[in-house]
Formats: sequence, structure tokens, C-alpha cells
Amino acid sequence: MLYTVSPGDWEAARLGETEETRRVLQNVALILATPRGQIPLYRDFGLDQSFLDKPLPVAKALLQVAVKEAIEDWEPRARFVDLAFSADPADPASLCPVVTVEVREE
Repeated sequence: MLYTVSPGDWEAARLGETEETRRVLQNVALILATPRGQIPLYRDFGLDQSFLDKPLPVAKALLQVAVKEAIEDWEPRARFVDLAFSADPADPASLCPVVTVEVREE
């Protein structure tokens, strides 16, 4: 089954989640919301920020690679399927990734 996840989904996360699918989706949302280098002792966790200050087409391509690699590295129970971008009317120059993932059955 396919699910969509965005960085804002992390705000609704619950500690101690018991449902496996929700735990995987929360982890993906956390990966999307965390810039690489921000977590002590896990400096490689999160998204590579090399897309910042790049022209929009280049930034989108770099962000897609960063998202795919981060999900593959940090959440093996999720398989990256697609990436889209949602528009923020308050800030049209910002990129908000909306990721489609498939949760792998164990």
C-alpha cells in the first residue's frame, strides 16, 4: 500500500506508537523534517541540505536524490516511490517535499 508523507506530518507524531505502519511513516516524516548534521551522535541522519540556494530545477533534482538516499539509509521498512512538491502560498520559493512511500511487509 502506498502512503504520502510530508515534513509537517512529524508534528502529529506520538511516542510509543504501537502500529508498525504509523511508526514507519512517523520515521519518514522525521527524516524529511531534519537537516543533516542536527542530531548529536547521528550527524548523518536527515536530509542533505546541498539543494539550498540553488536554482529551482537544480534544487528539486538535488532534493529528490537527498530524500531517496535518506529514506533508504534510515528507514529500510519504507521504499521510496515518488516525490512531489507542495506549494506554500506564503512563500512560493520554498520547496515542501511530499513523498510517496510503500511500507514493506515484514
